[in-house]
Amino acid sequence: MKFVVWLILCLIWGTTWLFIKVGLEDLPPLSFASIRFILAVIVVGLIIIANKIPLPKTKREWKLLAITGILQFTINYSLVFWSELYITSGLAAVLQAMIPVFGLVLAWFYLPEEKITWLKVIALIIGIIGVGIVFIEQLRVNSLMAFAGSVAIVIGAYAAAHASILTKAKGGDIHPASLVFGQMVCGVFPVIIIALFKEGNPFNYNYSWSAIISILYLSIFGTVLTFWLYYWLLGKIESTKAMTIALVTPLIAVVCGAIFLGEKLLPQTLIGGILILASVGLIVFRKKIKTVTGELKTEN
Repeated sequence: MKFVVWLILCLIWGTTWLFIKVGLEDLPPLSFASIRFILAVIVVGLIIIANKIPLPKTKREWKLLAITGILQFTINYSLVFWSELYITSGLAAVLQAMIPVFGLVLAWFYLPEEKITWLKVIALIIGIIGVGIVFIEQLRVNSLMAFAGSVAIVIGAYAAAHASILTKAKGGDIHPASLVFGQMVCGVFPVIIIALFKEGNPFNYNYSWSAIISILYLSIFGTVLTFWLYYWLLGKIESTKAMTIALVTPLIAVVCGAIFLGEKLLPQTLIGGILILASVGLIVFRKKIKTVTGELKTEN
């Protein structure tokens, strides 16, 4: 069940890149993100009301939701959308792949049971190299603003990782739906303000059918369903395993772009894909690898 959920998250978050590209043809980035999250808040709120899911009651819980919401939705998403004005989506994907690296280090402080091992470190290095190979032709920084955009993506990756680690360490007693709802309520409001200030009245945008479909997919599947499942999964497995999703989604995005948008699928995609899958395998199945290795030593 846990592997199935992990796979569903990889597939959905991998396809969100496709819908973001389609939606950005008609909508400005921050307003696009704001509309996506406003709709997601409404949907989760209705689910909570219909199913009588309890919301957090203590100040400590709401403080956690505010901090993680700002980290995940305000900082991470704002910086990602802003930076992609100056850098390629491929470079953004490679830099976002730093999420599990930051998560590994942060887990050492907040989750003592999740130890840093050489196998994890080597696996993450292999995974990042794999993502880099997939997007090797896009790994360029041509201006000062492109460099600033790259730094912003790394900061966003750190914020996303920190939000996940804090949620796992301190939010285990909160229902996943309440986690998603509380974080979005706390974190999306600043994004809306920035969008209104920078991009103007959202009622003046061109809401084509492709833009509407993109908003609906990203809100319901790419936000409500995925974050609900992700927080459920985060409570069941190690944070590093959960965050390996950030290594796989760029590969899925490239394949989807080739299938649905006619983008060129380069030969190095296969090599990079093999390295990414090897990285994930080392992290996800490392206990089985250790067990098999131990059995072989015993037999010898």
